[in-house]
Amino acid sequence: MTVPAPVQQLLAEVGVAAFTARDFRPGLVRHVVLFRYRPEVDADQREEVLRRFRALADSPRDGAPYIVSIEAGPQTSGEGVDGGFDHGIVVTFASEGDRNHYVGTPVVEDPAFSDPEHARFKEFVGPLLADVLVFDVAVPA
Repeated sequence: MTVPAPVQQLLAEVGVAAFTARDFRPGLVRHVVLFRYRPEVDADQREEVLRRFRALADSPRDGAPYIVSIEAGPQTSGEGVDGGFDHGIVVTFASEGDRNHYVGTPVVEDPAFSDPEHARFKEFVGPLLADVLVFDVAVPA
């Protein structure tokens, strides 16, 4: 994965500590994740993915949870434009800094400035996925 140039530039300008600080660019951020599973992934494995993803809501940062909410479930739209994705997840953060801390690699390479629980989740889910799409939206105040 290639980190977009504007993100790389911002990280270089402000430094990793500021980029991942809780107060970096405050305001709600919605982190939308779509999963398409490999054909051999069964229903129990898919449910385990959602269970583990939802559990990330309790990931501590400085001793307290930092994720505002996680909403997750299977695709249910009848519009026929789901792109073959199976599950959708919306993670809400109180700032871009919290989102940056959560994302970790490939954006934040230093594990001291990222969520180790999310890193472990990515290692778990990676082999189960045929594709993933991530789209972040800063919610206007």
